[in-house]
Amino acid sequence: MPFIPHTEEDIAEMLASIGAKTIEELFDEIPKELISGELTGVPPGLSEMEISRLMMERATTDGFYQNFIGAGAYEHHIPAAVWQITTRGEFYSSYTPYQAEASQGTLQLLYEYQTMMASLTGMDVSNASMYDGATALAEAALMAVRSHKSSRRILIPKTVHPVYRQVVRAIVSNQKIEVVELPFNTQSGQIEPGSLSDFANEEFAALVIPQPNFFGVLEQVDALTDWAHSKNAFAIGVVNPTALALLTPPGEWGSKGADIAVGEGQPLGIPLSSGGPYFGFMACKNDLIRQMPGRIIGRTTDLDNKPGFVLTLQAREQHIRRSKATSNICTNQGLMVTAATIFMSLLGPEGLRRVAAQSHANTLELVEQMGKINGVKRTFSGPVFHEAALTLAAPVAEVLSKLKQKGILGGLDLQGYYPELGNALLVCATETKTTNDLQNYAEALKQAIG
Repeated sequence: MPFIPHTEEDIAEMLASIGAKTIEELFDEIPKELISGELTGVPPGLSEMEISRLMMERATTDGFYQNFIGAGAYEHHIPAAVWQITTRGEFYSSYTPYQAEASQGTLQLLYEYQTMMASLTGMDVSNASMYDGATALAEAALMAVRSHKSSRRILIPKTVHPVYRQVVRAIVSNQKIEVVELPFNTQSGQIEPGSLSDFANEEFAALVIPQPNFFGVLEQVDALTDWAHSKNAFAIGVVNPTALALLTPPGEWGSKGADIAVGEGQPLGIPLSSGGPYFGFMACKNDLIRQMPGRIIGRTTDLDNKPGFVLTLQAREQHIRRSKATSNICTNQGLMVTAATIFMSLLGPEGLRRVAAQSHANTLELVEQMGKINGVKRTFSGPVFHEAALTLAAPVAEVLSKLKQKGILGGLDLQGYYPELGNALLVCATETKTTNDLQNYAEALKQAIG
């Protein structure tokens, strides 16, 4: 559904300029029998989200799937204005600012994005994005090792997204950095701070802290952050940007706050798009800014006291220094960041809070309905946010196959990543789901389990 910003006055002025009295007269070469006339079957006065839902319901006859997967990529409502503006030529064809003086508009937008992300994460500074959430975490690990200097070990809980852990290992392993995985409590689904006593006499550069974690469970971030700092290690937060609209930002964790915050920016106005392109975000404390990889945009004034925007804290040669560079990533996902900046601008703090709150409420409602089904129970006792793990009395793969036949993508089978959990299913319900959607899924799951 396109976003058309023209007022009636704008339309009248354009028609007058080209010599047409009405829009109908402008297209008078179209045969009358081909003109459909007024829209029928659409109630008046619907909001954008309501009309989108109505169209989605009618599109189900074409094989539309209800998506309850989550697991790092989330189906959120994206206002039509976001991509209508993002794909304007000014943004669409000039989003890589290799020469700062040639793209002031893009640099200003990236500067505003950095400001928004620093505010959302509670950190001092943000860069202009990374490739995706997984590589952002790997870059944060490298950044921590460079800054720590005396240790090349990273502690990563198994509650961090399994693909993120794979990417981190792939990127840092050739640099002689050891990745140590921390087990989680299979009852609560959390990392127990007390279990870290096993590492009391060992040195490491950083502790990675997910919030919420891969299971949707909230970690005890304050205790984990303070423990990392007590060991002279950095705390790296891996966060969901939508959840940060309600949860305590990493910059406020513990007594001093996390040192680095990273995550996947896809929930901020980027469609699922079969897996990408997405963008990663990274923010940190001022003390670490010179170790931060990627682009950072600064604001200054020229000799005429006019504002201007430039790439800062790095020379152009930064991108060709090979092993001496802070990162092998020499560009940023500028177009995705453009969409995210427009998305956050349109929703504002209150809109983001409402999206997060409704997503959370829908997930809790879905879990509650699932809990009434024989053969379904919560996998973990810890508090959840946005998504949750369920244990089924039937093989998850078979259940998901039956659900798909009914037009439902029922979640992620956790057995391939966490075989110790048995028949565990990860489910998610964002603000795009209605109560009727949740009830239909619960009924379909009940029938699939038998």
